[in-house]
Amino acid sequence: MLEAVTFTVVTLGLAFVSRASLRKPGSHGFYRFIAWECMLGLFVMNMRVWYEDTGAPNQIMAGVLFFISLLLVVFGVVLLKVSGKPDSSRNDVPMFEFEKTTALVTSGIYRYIRHPMYSSLIFLGWGFFCKQPSIAGVILAVAASLFMIATARAEESENINYFGDVYREYMKRSKMFVPFIL
Repeated sequence: MLEAVTFTVVTLGLAFVSRASLRKPGSHGFYRFIAWECMLGLFVMNMRVWYEDTGAPNQIMAGVLFFISLLLVVFGVVLLKVSGKPDSSRNDVPMFEFEKTTALVTSGIYRYIRHPMYSSLIFLGWGFFCKQPSIAGVILAVAASLFMIATARAEESENINYFGDVYREYMKRSKMFVPFIL
């Protein structure tokens, strides 16, 4: 019962904050919402074992993944706000306020990866999975990861439309999610 209530309440909140994106299938926010739902499913599946056997290898791995996720999102958001020159009047696609950048950010973590916040969500999803690995969990974690890739690709198309060739050049010298690898 607690799981169903948690899933329903959080889904309603996510749907509310994603309402503009949900009206525009194909936008990065549309795919991100689906990824969030997969991650929420992982969280809800494993919420009752969150603090069980905290010294187990899977629990330690979950903690490491959560820490990496936290670092990526903090550095990503701070740099977007400081260097991205957000402008609330930008309305080319549905976005959160901090995403409405008018300057391409290529310093800090963005020097190495184009999507630190999406990378953060991938690490978060796999951290949720590690809490209690299962077949259903791996399916949800893979689905969340694939939807985050779709999110990033949709956003890259939006960024090319907004920033043009400057973004294409940036894509050539940076990775999508993991520095030097992916």
